[in-house]
Amino acid sequence: MRDGYVKVAAITPNVKVCDVDYNCKEIIKGIKEASKKGVKIMVFPELCITGYTCGDLFLQEILPRRAKEGLKTIAKATEKVDAIVFVGLPLVVKGKLYNCAAAVCKGEVLGMVPKTYLPNYNEFYEGRHFKSGEDLDEDVLLYDDEWVNVSRYSIFSCEDMPELKIGCEICEDLWTPDPPSVGLAKSGATIIVNLSASDEITGKDTYRKSLVTGQSARLICGYIYASAGDGESTQDVVYSGHNIIAENGTLLAESERFKNGMIISEIDVKRLVTERRRMSTFDCVDGYEEVDFSLKISETKLTRYLDKTPFVPSSKSDRDKRCDEILMIQSMGLKKRLEHTGCKAVAIGISGGLDSTLALLVTVRAFDILGLDRKGIKAVTMPGFGTTDRTYDNAVSLIECLGTSFLEVSIKNAVNVHFEDIGQDPDNHDITYENSQARERTQILMDIANKNNGMVIGTGDLSELALGWATYNGDHMSMYGVNASVPKTLVRHLVRYYADTCGDEELKKVLLDVLDTPVSPELLPPKDGKISQKTEDVVGPYELHDFFLYNMLRQGFSPKKIFRLTCEAWGDVYDRETILKWLTVFSRRFFSQQFKRSCLPDGPKVGSVAVSPRGDLRMPSDASNKIWMEELNKIGDAIQER
Repeated sequence: MRDGYVKVAAITPNVKVCDVDYNCKEIIKGIKEASKKGVKIMVFPELCITGYTCGDLFLQEILPRRAKEGLKTIAKATEKVDAIVFVGLPLVVKGKLYNCAAAVCKGEVLGMVPKTYLPNYNEFYEGRHFKSGEDLDEDVLLYDDEWVNVSRYSIFSCEDMPELKIGCEICEDLWTPDPPSVGLAKSGATIIVNLSASDEITGKDTYRKSLVTGQSARLICGYIYASAGDGESTQDVVYSGHNIIAENGTLLAESERFKNGMIISEIDVKRLVTERRRMSTFDCVDGYEEVDFSLKISETKLTRYLDKTPFVPSSKSDRDKRCDEILMIQSMGLKKRLEHTGCKAVAIGISGGLDSTLALLVTVRAFDILGLDRKGIKAVTMPGFGTTDRTYDNAVSLIECLGTSFLEVSIKNAVNVHFEDIGQDPDNHDITYENSQARERTQILMDIANKNNGMVIGTGDLSELALGWATYNGDHMSMYGVNASVPKTLVRHLVRYYADTCGDEELKKVLLDVLDTPVSPELLPPKDGKISQKTEDVVGPYELHDFFLYNMLRQGFSPKKIFRLTCEAWGDVYDRETILKWLTVFSRRFFSQQFKRSCLPDGPKVGSVAVSPRGDLRMPSDASNKIWMEELNKIGDAIQER
C-alpha cells in the first residue's frame, strides 16, 4: 500500500444454488488465496452466499436465515486476514428482503449496502423478491449482540491510508441513469466496488467493459466489478464470471469469460486523489456516513502494466491514429496563425535533425491546407562549426523532396566576427561558443522572415523545453512553435509515420536516415567527420526524461514514486544508480530552467502534458527544488547502504 498502491481482486467462486455451506467454503477459499497474494480489497459477486438464481426460494424463511449465518462464518474466517471483503447476500430488514453487499474486515461486519435499482424487465424479476434500498438507513441486529448499519450512503474509510475510501453499488445500480457511485465518488470514495450477477448474451461483454471503464473515468476512481459465473442456474440464462478492474478510464485487468476465478491488479488511490484535486469541476457533497476500518501499510508488489513510453501508444494501429491526429492538430494550429496574420511566407531552420524535420513536414501540410505555394516556405540551412556532411545532405535532400524554397547561409564568418567583438577565444568550446551559434541562426531566421513579410517557425520540442535544452533567445525563440508540446519520444514516431505514409520513396529514404541520426545540436566541431556532441550523453536518455516528465506533470508523483516506477518499467535497461542520476538531472534542470518556459512563443497543445505558461504550467521561475532534491538524496543514501 506504499505510494498509494492498493492490491485488489475481483473473485468469482464456484457456487451451488441455495447451498450456503458450500458457497461459504468456496468464498473463504478465495479469501485465503487472495490473502496469500497480498490482496487488500476483495470483491465477490452479488448474492454469492446463496447464489443469485434462487428465484422464489429467496422467499423461504430458511434461506435468508442461513445466509446470515453463512456471513458470520465468513466474517470469522477473516479474523487474521489483513483485507476488507465484500460479499453478497439477501437480508431481512423490518420484514422486507433486501439484496445486500456486506463489508467484512478482520472478523467484523462493518456495514451493509442495499441494492438501489432492482431490474424487473426481460429476464430479470428482482422486484418480485426484493425491495429497493434507496431510502433504507437502518441499524439491524445481525447476531446476538452485533448491530450493523444497512445504508446505501456508507463509505468505508481506511484509517491507515486516508486516500482509500470505498463505496459500493450492486449490478443494475451501474446501468442506470443515476448510479449510486456518482454520489459516493463525489462524497470522497476513491474506489467503487460492484457486486454483480450480469448474465451473458451476445455483445453484452463489450458494453459491460465500456460501462465500467467509462464510469471509472467520469468519477476519477478505481472500479472493481465482480460478476457471477459458472454454478449459477442456467435454466434460462448463462453467467460468465466477467470480472473487470479499471482505474480512471484505464482497463487494468479483465477475466477470461466462462471461467470462474480471480483477477488481481493494483489501484493507485493517491493518483486518483491528485487528479480530482486538479479537476476544478469535480464537486464534493455531504450526507454520506464514513465507516472506519484498518489495514496494515506494507509494500505492494506491482503487477499492473507500466507503460515505458506513456506518450506513445503501444499498438501500431493506435499509434498511427495518434500520429495522424497530432500532425493535423499541429498543422491546423499553424494554419490559423498564418490566416490571422495574413502571412504567406515562413522561415524555418533545417538542420537535418528530427525536430526541424517534423516542423518542416507540419509547415508543408499547413501550406497545402491553405492552398499556398510551398515556395513561400523559406527552408534555411545554416552550416556552422559542428555541421556534418550527413546532416547537411539530409537537410538539403529533405528541402528538395518537399519542394520548398532553399536558402543556405553559413554562420561561420558572422560568429567569428562576433567572437572577436566580445573577446571570445574560438578554441574555447564553452557555453558561449555554443550559444553564439544558436543565437546567430535565430537572428538570420528572424531577418529572413522580416524580409519576406513572414514568421519564424519554432522547432524545439516538449522534452527540450522541460530540460531547458535550448539557447535563451536562440532556438528558444520563434513566432510559432509547432513542436512545443510534442515529447522527443513521440517526435520520432511522427516522422516515421510520415515516412511510411507519404508515398514518396525518395522522401521516405531521407526521413529514415534522419531517424537514424544521433540527436545533437551540432555546436561543437565534429570528430573524423562525425557528430561529436550527442545530446543524450550530456542530459541523459530522452526515453527516461519523457517517463519522468509524464509522471511528474501529468500524475503529480513525488521523486520517490517516480524513481520506483522507473525502476519497475526500465529496470531491464538501466540500473538503479543510472536512473537516479538522470532523475536528479531532470529534477534540477526542470526547476532551474523555468525562466525559459515562462516566455515561450505560442504553440499548439497536442496531448495531456504541456508547459505553456498560458496553459498547463503556471510555475514561478524562482521556485526552490529543495524538497524534491532532499527526497532524491535519501534514495541515493539508501542505494549506498545496500
